[in-house]
Amino acid sequence: KNSVKCCTQSNFVWPRISFCFQLEAIMVEMQDPKSGVKGSEQKLNVTTIPHVIAGKDIVAWVAEKMKITAEEAQAFSTMLVAYGYIYPLQNHKKLVMCNDDTLYRFQTPYFWPTQKYCAEDTDYAIYLTKRNIRKKGMLEPYEQAHYNHLHDWLNHKWDFIVMQATEQYKAGKERKKADRVVFDCQERAYWIVNRPPVCICHSSVKHFVVRCNIFYQQAIMRSKVKSSVSLGALVKYITTYKNHDPFLAPCVPSNPWQTDNDTYWTLNMRRVELPTKMRVERWSFSLFELLSDLRGRDDFKIFLKKEFSGENLAFWEAAEELKWGTASSMSSKAESIFKTFLAPGAPRWINIDGRTMGLTVKGLEHPHRYVLEAAQTHVFLLMKKDTFFRYLKSPVYKDIQKKALNPDPAQLEANANNRGAGIHPIILWQQEEEEKAKAAAAAAPVDVKAMMNKLDRKK
Repeated sequence: KNSVKCCTQSNFVWPRISFCFQLEAIMVEMQDPKSGVKGSEQKLNVTTIPHVIAGKDIVAWVAEKMKITAEEAQAFSTMLVAYGYIYPLQNHKKLVMCNDDTLYRFQTPYFWPTQKYCAEDTDYAIYLTKRNIRKKGMLEPYEQAHYNHLHDWLNHKWDFIVMQATEQYKAGKERKKADRVVFDCQERAYWIVNRPPVCICHSSVKHFVVRCNIFYQQAIMRSKVKSSVSLGALVKYITTYKNHDPFLAPCVPSNPWQTDNDTYWTLNMRRVELPTKMRVERWSFSLFELLSDLRGRDDFKIFLKKEFSGENLAFWEAAEELKWGTASSMSSKAESIFKTFLAPGAPRWINIDGRTMGLTVKGLEHPHRYVLEAAQTHVFLLMKKDTFFRYLKSPVYKDIQKKALNPDPAQLEANANNRGAGIHPIILWQQEEEEKAKAAAAAAPVDVKAMMNKLDRKK
């Protein structure tokens, strides 16, 4: 629970708490007086610091304990430093493990992830105020920025924060100098992990935060729809398409995969002369359904030709060819589209708004598959709002509705009953093996002597 709070209130993303327990078990072994890493006293400036260890000793111990290479041991040790179990004495901002004589210390268990409560802003403000008193206002730039932000954010209880920081500063001065320096290093290491400077913030954490921000921005901008409206739209869609769903409605006159009759495939060919009534009815659902069916698109072209407005559909088809065509022909197709539809005085010039035209013409200087996406969408919406509804009311569509074929549903059961008996796969396999054996025997060389002996025996 505490690790989840730390994840939400700091820039560092904590691992799962069970993973922390495993790391802490290794830390306990590492600090064992007999089998752990041996430490020694070291002078830091003029103060003697106890239990100091070198980075190379930690890497060597991890490599020997876990039976891994030195590179893997160094990466594992760097993880311990990044999670705050070990901290550097000299360069406190460098949260990596160096395989050399760099000095480190073990963090006190009080500041371990599973022992310490979540890092509160009030605690961090007290720590920065205490450092500000000790350093006499000479904080580091990132600390000064955090200090100013927290002063504005927690201004309502800043007197309490200053009082706590003053008392802690006075209590620290009563300790021995070595103990005071050690505690300062431990506290600073804890806040480096939980409130890291921007310069040392892990790139993956930055990427995670950026993706979260983008997700929440998109969620805020997304239009909200009532559940009743969305359910009504779902019911309307199911009601419209239920007779055209192959799982909910039978194939008329029969399913060619279940019977020996392939009339269904013949009636629903891509360029059939007379389509079925179900197919024509599907064209009226949307412009997308009409253009997805090549037979419906041909019928739509006939209507547009009579209306003298076929350039929009021609441009849409040209954009589809550019989008799904080969890369080698992309430049030539883009040039042809520009000369035919977009250039001033073009023979089939399309009427789109100036902004879309400008973006499209500029993009054609370096053509790619989706360079016409904006113009194609604009043309599609124009046809959807005006031309498509006029087509559904036109004599062209009504004529194809009258001429459309309507297969007899009564043939469904008859075709199912007349289904021929299938051949068992094992019998087919045996027949194939026999044919292979005969072919191999026919291709083998003939032994004339053995053949003559057989003939003599028969006589």
